[in-house]
Amino acid sequence: MKILFVNGTLMRGLALHHNLDGASFLEDVRTAPHYRLYSIGDVHPGMFEVAASEGGISVPGELYEMDDSIWARVEAGEPPNLYCGPVTLEDGRSVDGILYPRALAEGNHQDISHYGGWRAYMDALQGGGDLANGGDMDDGGGADGE
Repeated sequence: MKILFVNGTLMRGLALHHNLDGASFLEDVRTAPHYRLYSIGDVHPGMFEVAASEGGISVPGELYEMDDSIWARVEAGEPPNLYCGPVTLEDGRSVDGILYPRALAEGNHQDISHYGGWRAYMDALQGGGDLANGGDMDDGGGADGE
């Protein structure tokens, strides 16, 4: 069984969540504060690890357990350039996560780390927050726990 951290369109209620059909939701989690988050054309996030001196954030996401057949479906449905790699959670656990190459993000896409997560950024983009001032820095979880 594979444990996978997701922080974008695979999360509950978002565009690619159906690719996780049959996977078990384990918990809402956050990464250790070692990551930067970019919007890849406002379609999906791209997350990569940075050194402590580079101002990383703790990215909110969800943890799932799945078998190999579900993982194969998830992997096949991922947008270009995303890949599976190790992600450190705030509690110190290391799990697989969906990452994006830093070299493709920087200089090509918008750094949205200051929003505090993909949901918060999308909320701001759709009029629920302040894009000019970086949103409200919450994790975009909402009252329904998403």
